[in-house]
Amino acid sequence: MAQRQLKLGAFMRPISIHTGAWRYPGAWPDANFNFDHIKTLIRKLEAGKFDAFFMADHLAVLNMPINALKRSHTVTSFEPFTLLSALSAVTERIGLIATGSTTFDEPYHVARRFASLDHISGGRAGWNIVTTSNPDAALNFGLDDHMEHAERYKRAREFYDVVTGLWDSFADDAFVRDVEQGLFFEPSKMHVLDHNGKYLKVRGPLNIARPVQGWPVIVQAGASEDGKQLAAETAEAVFTGGGSLADGQKLYADIKGRMEKIGRDPEHLKILPGAFVVVGDSVDEAKEKRALLDSRVHYDSAIASLSVILGTDASGFDPDGPLPEIPETNASKSGRQRMVDLAKRDKLTVRQLAQRVGGYGGLSFVGTAKTIADQMEEWLVGRGSDGFNIMFPFLPAGIDDFVDKVVPELQQRGIFRKEYEGATLRENLGLPRPKNRFFEA
Repeated sequence: MAQRQLKLGAFMRPISIHTGAWRYPGAWPDANFNFDHIKTLIRKLEAGKFDAFFMADHLAVLNMPINALKRSHTVTSFEPFTLLSALSAVTERIGLIATGSTTFDEPYHVARRFASLDHISGGRAGWNIVTTSNPDAALNFGLDDHMEHAERYKRAREFYDVVTGLWDSFADDAFVRDVEQGLFFEPSKMHVLDHNGKYLKVRGPLNIARPVQGWPVIVQAGASEDGKQLAAETAEAVFTGGGSLADGQKLYADIKGRMEKIGRDPEHLKILPGAFVVVGDSVDEAKEKRALLDSRVHYDSAIASLSVILGTDASGFDPDGPLPEIPETNASKSGRQRMVDLAKRDKLTVRQLAQRVGGYGGLSFVGTAKTIADQMEEWLVGRGSDGFNIMFPFLPAGIDDFVDKVVPELQQRGIFRKEYEGATLRENLGLPRPKNRFFEA
């Protein structure tokens, strides 16, 4: 049997998820909103044979107090499709994945944008399906209240059916462009969706040819019960929050087991937990880098970040006491539970938890190229993941360290590619091209 291969995505919006990244010595403070910097970074990632550049998105300024918000480098960023379309012209193989909300957007818009990106990039687009957890986003779309969690996922399931149905509006060979006959496309190879469901009403067809990949790669984030079921039914890659290897193995088995129950091949979905990676020439040097980075996080930012994840205002909690009972809210359930579990497991005070979260509180690999490769290989072989969605500590040095030091170590072990397998994101991820549900090939 061939050796399993790591799949690597790069979490690039924000350019670094760490709150202190823009203040690190030698970092680019404006990296999140500087196109020339971002071009340099994606070209470095492509040289490192990364599968994809992932641009998360927010439909509102983060809902945190202004004293914390004023310290955030994420307050301004590019609209994803504009940026990724521009980046497609300066790259050739790396995938381009963007977030598209199923709560605050319309299926026709989402289908058209991703189909366009897939054509422009030659088949490298991916759609990260999100239901949007930030309640303030509702206020930007004419709503007073956020849709309930369970309802958001029901709408998302129907939204997926509509978008993929729109992508199948035309057969792959519909556009004959017969100059002599004056026939541009064959009408019998166009399908009118005419969807009329509980949440959505869309006639179709989509006014764009079927995407190069058939469908852009379907990506999902989140690990709530609703999220895991949606992933098992629809996703081809899952970006998860990282915990322990045991947690990863449990989630891996859960989602892949759900796939088997509904008749999907588990190999047709790649589970990629987020991994924050700090590389040093020695373990001590890497730890020193992490400590310096964490020291650049202001407490105002730390407690606000904790509040966002918990979905509860934590500013009134006793900073030096344990985390109190946190009620369920309409925000992300999986994010809230990770914080509750982390505080309990490590016996953290509110202050300690906030400072850890204010930097980055998830799965971290801090060490040398060898020790980091050891950990990644353990996750891969132990079926805790199919790879990772890498989060870089500061830019540009964080990417340079990973590509120049960790990637060669992974390649030497035979668990990461030296060349891309194909031209499309599906080919590089080892995913089949979906059949058109309305037309035979």
